[in-house]
Amino acid sequence: MKKRTAFIGAIISLIPLGQPIIIKTVVLSTTSLLLSVPEKVNAETSKFYFDRALKKGDKGDYYGAISDYTKAIEINPSEGAYYNRGIAKDELKDYYGAISDYTKAIEINPKKDEAYYNRGNSKSDIKDYYGAISDYTKAIEINPKKDESYYNRGWVKSKLKDYYGAISDFTKAIEINPKQEDAYLNRGFSKGKLKDYYGAISDYTKAIELDPKYALAYYNRGFSKGKLKDHYGAISDYTKAIEINPNYKSAFKNRGISKKKIGDLKGACSDWRQTVFLSPNDDAANWVRNEC
Repeated sequence: MKKRTAFIGAIISLIPLGQPIIIKTVVLSTTSLLLSVPEKVNAETSKFYFDRALKKGDKGDYYGAISDYTKAIEINPSEGAYYNRGIAKDELKDYYGAISDYTKAIEINPKKDEAYYNRGNSKSDIKDYYGAISDYTKAIEINPKKDESYYNRGWVKSKLKDYYGAISDFTKAIEINPKQEDAYLNRGFSKGKLKDYYGAISDYTKAIELDPKYALAYYNRGFSKGKLKDHYGAISDYTKAIEINPNYKSAFKNRGISKKKIGDLKGACSDWRQTVFLSPNDDAANWVRNEC
């Protein structure tokens, strides 16, 4: 996704299409494990710290929440406290710390699909994609009705260039939640990587139907139309993406490429100048210098 083809002579190639970030939904645990009667005093003290940590987390005070969850764990090492402390660490981008806490929660309760799901997210954040797939798969085994688990596993598979596997997972996510516009967009992305541009266009169109302001879907659909040499259709989609996001540098750049393809060099130069205005170091400056 970050690679792009440079301008060489008179040959202009479309810059790659975009892909959204992974979905990260988390569910706070509001209870800790029940304790036996002799530990009643400790249980009440642990609950105090646990409840206070929940309130701090809700207010965005993640350091304070971690401190209180840690205190609750010292008194009563519960699944909920480890799990929620993992979420707080995740919010602070301490992904290794989050993984450690989710792992402790799983040791206490191996049937908590949310802990596997969240640990998969944290592993994805540190680019441990195979580990993430393993955790999403476990989450799916426990709860096969959660579309986000399929979606995120598909996203990670696409990062590993397993586009067929990604398409399968995005399709499953869509079956569970047909209103998941990101699943359509990412399935379109994977289809495009397999050169199924018609299939990609169909998925981008569905994403747009669900969210008419989805600039990335218009941009990616324009890219696929360009690959099919439907340059007028591509221009229309890039234009729509720009209407939604007037600072969409890549849309200006690719619209310029499509205009060049239909012989509208004046229009192409106008778009490339706007690209350079938005990003002075962009290589479109060379295009303006050489073509305009």
